[in-house]
Amino acid sequence: MTVTVNVSEAKAHLSHLIDQAIRGEDIIITRAGKPLVKVSALVPEAVTIRPLGFLRGQGKIPQDIKAGFDAEIDTMFGST
Repeated sequence: MTVTVNVSEAKAHLSHLIDQAIRGEDIIITRAGKPLVKVSALVPEAVTIRPLGFLRGQGKIPQDIKAGFDAEIDTMFGST
């Protein structure tokens, strides 16, 4: 459904018009009876949900990943 309002009415009821646009209505703002602006809700970009483990097997973690950092790790976490 399309709602048509003049500029002064749009100023007075902007919050309500935004709510209508979010619900899917198109709002046409006019001046002196001539359409100037169309207000409609933005459609959020589709979000792709990736399953856990989607990169499994794509990389390798070396066995000696903390080699050379043992003393620093022990200091940071209080290991003795």
